[in-house]
Amino acid sequence: MTITTQQLPDTGFIRLSAVLKFIPVSRSSWWNGIKTGRYPKPVKLGPRTTAWRVSDIRALIDNNK
Repeated sequence: MTITTQQLPDTGFIRLSAVLKFIPVSRSSWWNGIKTGRYPKPVKLGPRTTAWRVSDIRALIDNNK
């Protein structure tokens, strides 16, 4: 199954498991990329809930095409 940006919601937030379906890297590579500024920073939605803005993930995918 091919995953496309059309499968992303229009707005809102997505969790890391969903992000990694669109950006094929390991979890540790993703977190290292955040530290270096390669990937967008997360948003804390609660004490144990971290997510990313869909708009940030769309921009990342569009810039890497």
